[in-house]
Amino acid sequence: TDDEQLGLKQVLASCQHLETTAAHVTAFAEMLTGRHGDRLASWVAAAASDDLPHLHRFVRGIERDHAAVRGGLTLPHNSGAVEDNVNRIKMLKRQMYGRAGFDLLRKRILLSH
Repeated sequence: TDDEQLGLKQVLASCQHLETTAAHVTAFAEMLTGRHGDRLASWVAAAASDDLPHLHRFVRGIERDHAAVRGGLTLPHNSGAVEDNVNRIKMLKRQMYGRAGFDLLRKRILLSH
């Protein structure tokens, strides 16, 4: 809403670090949603150059596997379907509270589709 936007602007104006962090997060979100992996190197350099220790940890994580992150931000392929199945299986397993063995878990997974 307009009130929320005004409130956000006031909060960001009150703290330079918060405003800079919000700008970096927004730029990363745009890379993520628009699949602009080509912008990753410049984003990493910009985020690393600012005095934002909490963001530096995130940047170090990205730099550890830069090629994979760039691929994830660029390529149309993803592991969404696999992750969905893993989460579904974990939910079924949690529902059984560890009381049943593999055979029952297997039957529940096969029957849940």
